[in-house]
Amino acid sequence: MEGPPSKGSDVPRLRTLLMTDLCDSAALVERMGDDAAALFREHDQLVLRLQQQWRGQLIDRSDGLLLLFERPEDGLGFALDYQRGLGPLGQAHGVRLAARAGLHVGEVVSWANDAETVRNGARPLEVEGPARPVAARLMALARPGQILLSHVAQSRARRAEPELAAGGARTLAWKDHGRWRFKGLPEPVEVHEAGEPGIAPLAPPRPADGKARRELPAWRRPLALAVQVAAVLGLAIGLWLASRSEPAIAFAERDWVVVGSLRNLTGHPMFDKAVEQAFRISLEQSRHVNVLSELKVRQTLEQMELDPDETALDRALASRVAMRDGARAVILPTVAEVDGRLQFSIEVVDPVSQATVYSRKASGKGVGSILASVDEVASDLRRSLGEAIATIDSDGVSLSQATTSELEALRAYALGEAAMAQRRYDEARSLYENALRIDPGFARAHLGLAGLQWAMARQSEARAHVAQAVRLRNTLAPRERLLVDAWETEVAPSGNPLTEWLALARLYPDYLPARSNAAWYLLVDNRFEESLEHAAAASVPQAPMRTYTMVHAARALNALGRPQEALQMLDQAQHAGRAPAVGARAEVLVALGRREEARQVLADSRPEGGTLIWLLAQRGLASLALVEGDRARAVELAGRARWRAVAMPDPFPRHFSLVDATVRALAGDPLPEAALRQLAEDFRTALGDANMPSRHEELFRAATLAYLAQRQGYRRLAAECLGWIEPEAASMPNAALARLISLVRANQLRLDGRPREGIDLLAPQLDGTELVQTRVVMRELYRAVGDVEGAAVQDRWLKAHVGQAWSEVPVTQLLQPFNAVDVAQAGKTPAGR
Repeated sequence: MEGPPSKGSDVPRLRTLLMTDLCDSAALVERMGDDAAALFREHDQLVLRLQQQWRGQLIDRSDGLLLLFERPEDGLGFALDYQRGLGPLGQAHGVRLAARAGLHVGEVVSWANDAETVRNGARPLEVEGPARPVAARLMALARPGQILLSHVAQSRARRAEPELAAGGARTLAWKDHGRWRFKGLPEPVEVHEAGEPGIAPLAPPRPADGKARRELPAWRRPLALAVQVAAVLGLAIGLWLASRSEPAIAFAERDWVVVGSLRNLTGHPMFDKAVEQAFRISLEQSRHVNVLSELKVRQTLEQMELDPDETALDRALASRVAMRDGARAVILPTVAEVDGRLQFSIEVVDPVSQATVYSRKASGKGVGSILASVDEVASDLRRSLGEAIATIDSDGVSLSQATTSELEALRAYALGEAAMAQRRYDEARSLYENALRIDPGFARAHLGLAGLQWAMARQSEARAHVAQAVRLRNTLAPRERLLVDAWETEVAPSGNPLTEWLALARLYPDYLPARSNAAWYLLVDNRFEESLEHAAAASVPQAPMRTYTMVHAARALNALGRPQEALQMLDQAQHAGRAPAVGARAEVLVALGRREEARQVLADSRPEGGTLIWLLAQRGLASLALVEGDRARAVELAGRARWRAVAMPDPFPRHFSLVDATVRALAGDPLPEAALRQLAEDFRTALGDANMPSRHEELFRAATLAYLAQRQGYRRLAAECLGWIEPEAASMPNAALARLISLVRANQLRLDGRPREGIDLLAPQLDGTELVQTRVVMRELYRAVGDVEGAAVQDRWLKAHVGQAWSEVPVTQLLQPFNAVDVAQAGKTPAGR
């Protein structure tokens, strides 16, 4: 958990809030008198212990508790253990203790009070924001002993039920209590309960202050229903009379729209791209309306054998695109001068009939009015398509604030986005930079440059632009703020932005880049079921990069032991477009026992098709050769990859030198200790650069080298490596790295004659997210203590997880040669480890 922010920090962050209230605490103190002090000391000790266990940050403990957590499951874990602990604590003092608890996930702003303010009675850290009143209302609604959660907290926490169940030590029950309206909150809240039978009430809440009421279904309110039906009927007739000239459109929440080309009737070229981009940005803030991306429209036009650069997306063509891509409506924007005023208008078109369904317009004086007009029209449109007014207001950041007030800067940014869609990266960079020269405070342009530089492996430049976007975060709309949070963690040394991508995907479920990135990082984390869920959501026809996420889905399916489904997914990806699937297809074919086909797929790769793809194909071929006993061929292939990688930028020369060393060791031709020691020094030297990008990956490689040293019998070298790897990795919250270091440490304990300690270290990690090599090391630990059945269990697991062995992805699948050999040899006479 991060420490308190510095004084004056007012950057909203997505956090989990837990608020609790110890029931009847004032009466309790009065009844117990002086004895209450001992009770509350023990209570505070319980809170401190659970706070540390569940990684919480205690903000306040006056009449109750207010805590912040990174994850909803941590907040719920604290609440469950707190409720469980209050019973015995009260019994020990002859009283009954129970607490109400409310848990919610949302944006908060926190700041530290200065020392003088704290001395005068203020708390050290203040927390406010839209999430706090929701948590407070949930807590107030709860019965004694009850934990109430909002829907966003419940949906995330419930996925972590195995973790919360503490390995079967407790049983959890979940209840839905319907939608509730709270005084002071604009939208109803879906209320859920989680608790342990026998401790939690697991009963409908009972509001005690008149500030909450449940939304009952209509059939339970017959009189109210009759009144409402009459009112709605009258309103419907009035609306029909007022709007009968416009045809209807059946637009549902989260339907897709196509934005056509802007008609610029002013004759001024400055408006051409800038106003269309502004309208897109304004509309994209909606969680009700989804806008088909420019890249996806380009792809569809290419499939229609039309040149996207020379084709205007008019009513007829935009309707055809909408029909192909499953969009419900077409929106045609226009800018014109009318009676000396600058007017922005839109038509909403039914793509089936091509009839205009709605039209909206707004106007103002001069060029400076155009962004306000775009904002006004976009808000009107969102309301017309059924979005709640409160939602529109909560997302409301003016275009001039969320983008730039300089129309020329916005035009340069729009042209940069178009160049990115066309893969003209140098041109895109120049245009983004031009936008920033016009307006240095244009946060979206910084984000555009960050993504471009990161994709081109210019990590230091990418980090600089992300830092600028972070500085300007509060100028952005809510979705882009979350995007900045994700990028800030993406480029950090730990490289572990999963939490941020998941938050963005949860709040904007149709923001496909967030879904795709969440799928990838869940795959890296070996959370295959969750990865598959997000990859499937990001593989819809409207996704321009769907083939990438379909490959993620195929790898997750293969790791889950479903290779036939994985192969079908890869076939679909290939049909949908150019899928980067050479390695994934070979992995699936191996899991299906079709090794010859896998070898052919990898052998067809050529350096001119992409050096890195070719290098990875050589590693895959080497792994196959090892499995089939062709050791000389394996060594030849790995050596070829190492020599080709010498000409590549960092870190690939070191990476493929390590692959070469691994393959040679597995082939029975290990490098001498001095050569491995030199490679270890190369890794350590590289990590000496404080500005080195992706430090977690370099540490993963160094830990893999330590593991290789162990397997070659170089125990002392492995211990030396662990001595400098572990301290830096300890401050880096990266799950894959932590798992690898744990298995290397456990293996070192075995080599040091302490296998029982190694078993105790690794056993808690066998939760379905463990690395394949964790099971290999566990097998050796059980063998070391003479536990034949324990070792056999690990062998059976390895035999059943061939797909995972080949499809594990951390750090460019560095462990694949180990995995391939170990699952192939599972159950056979062990070699020395």
